[in-house]
Amino acid sequence: MKPTFLLASVTFFALLSCNNDDGRTCTTCTNEQTTPFELCRESNGNASVNGEDTGTSYDTYLSGLEALGTSCGG
Repeated sequence: MKPTFLLASVTFFALLSCNNDDGRTCTTCTNEQTTPFELCRESNGNASVNGEDTGTSYDTYLSGLEALGTSCGG
C-alpha cells in the first residue's frame, strides 16, 4: 500500500507543478470607460494587457488601474 500512495502523491505533485509552467496568471478587469480586458502577470513580473507586455511591473500597473477606478478579478 505504501508504494501505491507514494506513486499517487508523486503523480499528484507532478501534475500540480506542470499546471502553470509559464508562471503566467491572468484576471479580467473592468472600468466604466472601457470594455473588459485581460490583465496578466507574466513570468518576468511585468503586466500584460490582452497579451501585450506593458513593460511595467504587474503590481505598479495594477495599482495605477485601481487608482483610476478599475476593478480586477473577484
